[in-house]
Amino acid sequence: MTLIPEDLLKILLALLAGGLIGVEREFRDKAAGFRTLIFISLGSTLFTLLSLKLPGNKDAARIAANIVTGVGFLGAGAILREEGRITGLTTAAAIWLTSAVGMALGGGEYLLAGLVVLIGLVVLWFFPYFDAWVDRRRGEYTYHIVCPPSGEKVAQLESAFRECGLRIQSRKQIKSDMAITSIWHVRGTPAGHACLVEKFTRDPDIKEFSF
Repeated sequence: MTLIPEDLLKILLALLAGGLIGVEREFRDKAAGFRTLIFISLGSTLFTLLSLKLPGNKDAARIAANIVTGVGFLGAGAILREEGRITGLTTAAAIWLTSAVGMALGGGEYLLAGLVVLIGLVVLWFFPYFDAWVDRRRGEYTYHIVCPPSGEKVAQLESAFRECGLRIQSRKQIKSDMAITSIWHVRGTPAGHACLVEKFTRDPDIKEFSF
């Protein structure tokens, strides 16, 4: 097997594609960063080249399927659960996408790979601003409220959330002899949260609250 100029071009393009996607992940200090995504892109390209060049290999799709399976394990390692929230999904998806780009380059689909890299970069760099805008419009907050130990007061708190147009996602009450600490996870608009804060500030029964 000899190295031909087109193979070298594919490897260099894989280096570039993995680096471009990896820079964004490195900039955001994610688990899979610059070097990791370069290796994934290069590895996928090389495996694809080998599947097409190895003598006696009559089923190139089988190696491609194994690439997808192997990359799936890498992506799973980037997904974490922290404080009840799932993190790392975007990084896992970036790993999967980078591998697919490498496979496309290894198969000689330069235009397709370039288009996907461009779309991926737009999503990674610019869509977070859209996400932030959506979060501001439909913010989620967890309220910790300390009030007298009264079931009636808890019902009043729930009514206050609903009056301000906030949707209750979950709730929890911790009772002691002197007070009830209520923990509410709610979703709603900034105006709704401002309405609720004003209500709580004026409520003499609420000893303290935070969110």
